Amino acid sequence: MEHNDKISRRGVLMGTAALAAGLALPAGKVLAQKAQSGGTAVIALSAEPPVISALGHTAYYTVFVSAKTNEGLLTYDFDLNPKPQLATEWTISDDGLRYDFTLRQGVKWHDGQPFTAKDVAFSINTIREVHPRGRNTFANLDRIETSDDHHVSLILRAPAPYLIRALAAAETPIVAAHVYATGNPLENPAQNAPIGTGPYLFREWVRGSHIVYDRNPDYWDAPKPAIDQLVIRFLPDAAARTAAIESGEVHVAPGEPIPLADLARIEQNPELGLEWNGYQYANGVRRVEFNLDRPIFQDRRVRKAFAHVIDPHVLLNVTNYGYGAVLNGPIHPALKDYHFADLPLHEISADKAEALLDEAGHARADGGIRFSVALDYVPGSEGTRRGAEYIRQALQQIGVDAQIRAQDFATYTKRVYTDRDWDFLYNGMSNLFDPQVGVQRLYWSKNFKPGVPFSNGAHYQNPEVDKLLEASAVQNDHEARRQEWRRVQEILHEDVPSIYTVTSPEHTVFSRKLAGHTPDGTGLFGNAADLHFVA
Repeated sequence: MEHNDKISRRGVLMGTAALAAGLALPAGKVLAQKAQSGGTAVIALSAEPPVISALGHTAYYTVFVSAKTNEGLLTYDFDLNPKPQLATEWTISDDGLRYDFTLRQGVKWHDGQPFTAKDVAFSINTIREVHPRGRNTFANLDRIETSDDHHVSLILRAPAPYLIRALAAAETPIVAAHVYATGNPLENPAQNAPIGTGPYLFREWVRGSHIVYDRNPDYWDAPKPAIDQLVIRFLPDAAARTAAIESGEVHVAPGEPIPLADLARIEQNPELGLEWNGYQYANGVRRVEFNLDRPIFQDRRVRKAFAHVIDPHVLLNVTNYGYGAVLNGPIHPALKDYHFADLPLHEISADKAEALLDEAGHARADGGIRFSVALDYVPGSEGTRRGAEYIRQALQQIGVDAQIRAQDFATYTKRVYTDRDWDFLYNGMSNLFDPQVGVQRLYWSKNFKPGVPFSNGAHYQNPEVDKLLEASAVQNDHEARRQEWRRVQEILHEDVPSIYTVTSPEHTVFSRKLAGHTPDGTGLFGNAADLHFVA
């Protein structure tokens, strides 16, 4: 079977800034109309976030809400070039060991206190301790210097070539030092009732229903925001989300808000638009992950057998309806410097899979079943549910009985990362803006941290991979870093701690009455200051 079409007809539309203008044409027509002030904009999420602040949590739905109140030093365009937010200027020393930031003046916290360099230093020092990715992102940080209220310098022990892209609000939120002055920051009331510098003031969180924000009248980027109120509704039922979007009850919905089978109908609706940009900072991928603490999956032959029957092209065409791209490894094609199209895919061959399972001692018993395992999938996406159903069917042909378990998001994360009560799963992960942040966390042995979500859940350990990951994290030579990441992917292909399948077909569905939802590569992960209605 020949598979040269690694990127589908829809795949070329995802993650590329070159097509940003073309993809945004429908929105462009809306933006050309007259902007209005006032009104309430409603965003729909397919799951409720566990907390509102991303200070110590990276749950997909938390990062959609956190930046509305707590901003970052920088934001990023569609090519991930940095743009000002709370920092207005920045320089990096030639040796990559010093980052100097000039902070925006006249910014106030929502409680009226002034924003200063002390807040930045406190936030980054806290994130490096409590944030699941912060430990890696700021691993090379030696100290933070604050010469005055408006200047901050990050002094590194070794280069961190990815660091300048790590300072967006959803990834490195800046919080008020005086609010978090005492106690465990993750237990601070501001985690669920945030006080920030952003365009919206937190009003209420009604659990199981919605979050309400009011316009910040003292926002530093006045007269933004244009809207009076922002409401974020939690609509876990796909049919209910679709109905709310089509009826106009919801104005915009990010991620994978409606069943992919309905996208063609949405594209024909003159009242609605479809936007594929705004996910360049996330770069989501889907993958099968094995619990390597389970004896059955400690045998690489078993993992390879699974890889021989789980066909990513089927997942692309059947579960993704052709939206996205087939993956040959952990790196999203949008991260062009570290994605290598010539790396091999696993051959799809039931015969080879059967032979490997026989060799591993898992003969077929009466009824043809070799063994049974539990298959969990991350909730909140129709694609992961449908993907799990396909994986179960694919494994049936080689005598593996995969029992699918469905659960809510909180139960899933506790099962996988705290209780470690799982066999294998189908999940989604974000490559983010650099593989050092989005991919290293999944395979670095030192990042096996029970209780910390979205880390090395497989408990993968390989000294050569550790060495390569640690070398690439301080590598200032771009080509040398590329080759280190290539070798990591080659080893992962052989070890099979996970099986990469397809890119996540992330998109935003929006009412043409609402504009400003995708101003840059952070999309609705950003502060939403540009939202406004049009006549």
